Amino acid sequence: MAISNSNEDNRFTMAKNVLDYENPIVFFDISIGGQDVGKLRIELFKKEVPLTTENFRQFCTGEHRKEGKPIGYKGCCFHMIVKDFMIQGGDFINNNGTGVYSIYNEQEFKDENFEIPHNKAGLLSMKNNGPDSNGCQFFITTTACEYLDKMHVVFGRVFDDDMHIVRKIEVSCVV
Repeated sequence: MAISNSNEDNRFTMAKNVLDYENPIVFFDISIGGQDVGKLRIELFKKEVPLTTENFRQFCTGEHRKEGKPIGYKGCCFHMIVKDFMIQGGDFINNNGTGVYSIYNEQEFKDENFEIPHNKAGLLSMKNNGPDSNGCQFFITTTACEYLDKMHVVFGRVFDDDMHIVRKIEVSCVV
């Protein structure tokens, strides 16, 4: 997975179906087995969870630097794929689901809020190891997962037109 950047009051009843033009949009250039699959565009919910979205955005763009070098999702893989649940990635530290890193002092950061429910496919949410343990890893839901509400922070959504890419990853078994 190669990643680059491009620069409703009751809106969460069905988890934000309308693009908010004030929200940042990032994209991943996805390849499976060396074949380009397409550009996966993601809207980030900056107004609702600004710290979480900024952490993710900087790892997408390579703006965050460690010892002068950009670090982030470029070249990262989806290391866990569970059909009819989610695809998980973002561990650019170890590429296996054990790495934790954030732009906030290189440590885990707190859950901002749980306003947005996991009520449909295509939602971007933080992977964590319990309360207030967010870092660089994320997952994209492939179905509604309300049982994750109040445990994982939803902070973005895949464009509806790009869900076919998520489905290709989901069935690829390439991790």
